[in-house]
Amino acid sequence: MKIGLSTYSLLPAIKSGEMSVLDVIRWIAGNGGEHMEIVPYGFTLVDNPELADAVREESKSAGIELSNYSMPANFVQETEETFEAEVMRIKEHVDLVARLGMMHMRHDVTAFMIPPEQMTIGWLEKSLPVIVQGSRLIADYATQYGITTTVENHGFSVQASDRVQRVLLAVDRPNFRTTLDIGNFMCVDESSIIGVKKNLPYASLIHFKDFYFRSYDQHPGDGEWFRTAHGNYLRGAIIGHGDIDIRRIVKLIKASGYDGYITVEFEGMEECRLGSKIGMDNLRRLWEEA
Repeated sequence: MKIGLSTYSLLPAIKSGEMSVLDVIRWIAGNGGEHMEIVPYGFTLVDNPELADAVREESKSAGIELSNYSMPANFVQETEETFEAEVMRIKEHVDLVARLGMMHMRHDVTAFMIPPEQMTIGWLEKSLPVIVQGSRLIADYATQYGITTTVENHGFSVQASDRVQRVLLAVDRPNFRTTLDIGNFMCVDESSIIGVKKNLPYASLIHFKDFYFRSYDQHPGDGEWFRTAHGNYLRGAIIGHGDIDIRRIVKLIKASGYDGYITVEFEGMEECRLGSKIGMDNLRRLWEEA
């Protein structure tokens, strides 16, 4: 088991210009992390080969493994031409992942921000053929590099555990699995414990985050709250500080025999470096105590 950090956790510092992606690598190495997930927000690599090479070499120098590349994607397009263009775009990122020396990539299968009518099971079933086709094309393309591609429980259309499994089983490729995010089930009002239990057998990488939860009829006031699919309130928290039963989930994952990368995603209101550091430290302590 190796604990690391997503670059997304330090996005405020990246966007403000306080940190570059190379600074993030060095920060992770200096704060107890063992690997880094690349989420290309606040910087890009696919159109910047010099920076991509610098990231690869800096990570080697710092002793930080590059665990996962995580990107937005949407196979549900209006025309065949735009579908093919999206597939080609994602393939360019697969080539980048190979250039970085990475073996794991997460891509979405639908748009992340969608209207309520696209959150339904009926819409997913209607869209499933193109989701499956696109996912197979990317997984098959990635086999030449030995790369595992994944769908995450992320985005309101394919976020519940059963829907993730629906896509996984339909795609039916040995190198297409799931990036299991312990917190994202809550965005569609599913218990994190239940979601983790159900999808652990399909997981090739695990994200840890924490949320504060308030019921739909208990408005929490100001702050960076957002609404779930059914109107409840969530806000990012430091791992171990929020309302997710982190200890029980750690025990479930440890008992399963999972021994791969575990990535901290911090999305709270606290200063991002502070929240990320405490989160990694808490997760390591809870893992050792389990």
